[in-house]
Amino acid sequence: MIKQYRWEEYKKLLNEVSPASLFDFHEEEAQVKSIIQQVRLEGDKALQTFSEKFDGISLRDFRVTSGEQEEAKQQVSLSLKEAIKAAESNIRAFHRKQLPLSGWEAEDGVIRGQVYRPLQKAGVYIPGGTAAYPSTVLMAVIPALVAGVEEIYLCTPPGPDGKVNPTTRFTADVLGVSGVFKLGGAHAVAALAFGTETVPRVQKIVGPGNIYVTLAKKAVYGQAGIDMLAGPSEIMVVAGEESHPEYVAADMLSQAEHDPLSRAFLVTDSNILAGEVSRELSTQLEDLPRREVAEKSLREQGAAVLVQEIEEAWEVVNQVAPEHLEIMLPDPWQYLDRVKNAGSIFLGSYTMESIGDYYAGVNHVLPTSGGACFASPLGVHDFLKYSQVLHYSQRSLERDAAHVEELAGEEGLEAHLRAVKKRRK
Repeated sequence: MIKQYRWEEYKKLLNEVSPASLFDFHEEEAQVKSIIQQVRLEGDKALQTFSEKFDGISLRDFRVTSGEQEEAKQQVSLSLKEAIKAAESNIRAFHRKQLPLSGWEAEDGVIRGQVYRPLQKAGVYIPGGTAAYPSTVLMAVIPALVAGVEEIYLCTPPGPDGKVNPTTRFTADVLGVSGVFKLGGAHAVAALAFGTETVPRVQKIVGPGNIYVTLAKKAVYGQAGIDMLAGPSEIMVVAGEESHPEYVAADMLSQAEHDPLSRAFLVTDSNILAGEVSRELSTQLEDLPRREVAEKSLREQGAAVLVQEIEEAWEVVNQVAPEHLEIMLPDPWQYLDRVKNAGSIFLGSYTMESIGDYYAGVNHVLPTSGGACFASPLGVHDFLKYSQVLHYSQRSLERDAAHVEELAGEEGLEAHLRAVKKRRK
């Protein structure tokens, strides 16, 4: 079902199975830049044009109305409402623990410190159309709320009826977002970055989307902040001969069903397990609704990487830097320190990626395509900035002035030097 490689062999093939780089989408990038420029210049008029062109609907008002919000409450089942609210509670509790504290130190007339401030306005992009992603609404909005962002605006593509999916509407209403707009694609990102007559300009744009959304976020960076440039989803399972092949296969399929470019990896020191997982994948694919997508993902992007001993697995993990990493080994906690690069780490056979994606509280907006080497999951920190604070007494300045003058003089910045000298007795 999936190709098997020895680790030394697979090192040489990593480029073949990695997703396409953003630099490979020249035509799409040119199209995105044109869309952004038109939205910047024409505002709502351009949004109307692109809504008709890409979504096939004619809208004059993009904001979801209070009536549509009330309608959504009637359309969402009681059991789903309960699940959304329970997940919200878990996600809030986890993210509250991320709040940093302002720090200060005072010594001999010098006070140094930093103060944290939330952004005032944030924009959240949620994929939509015929699909509903309430979990992504929760994951993207709650960290901003916990950080103290005053205004949060959500953009998501409408369905063929010109309305936002009711589950998305309900979840946004539960969280109390400032506004929901029936906008998708690059023009939605442009509207959030530059503002229009209807859509407020924000300071940061977060949330996943297709290649056009990702390229648009890349293009507007500098006009607004962004969380990350996310690619197709990926999972890596580290398992041994004692692991359950049906669990491993099920979790690999949970990512493979997303997209033909999604990547699912097994890393193991057991030839026996690799064969059992391959057979289990074939079995579980038979009645999977998204079989065609998952099968193509496994065939073209998936891999079983065989290592001589489990200690070698961490070299694989840290080089690939997977978005989701499952350690399905006895006493998985003993291996946690070996992991240097991973977006989210799931420990144990009963900690499947799905429970993290939906419910447990950890965030599912994660760095992909090796981004875990330098980036972190979406969190409260994405909606905070800090300012440095410094105070010098006259006596402390006189003590340190000579050193400052020496450094400024070395760099040839005379005005800097004089600013110190004028304060010396």
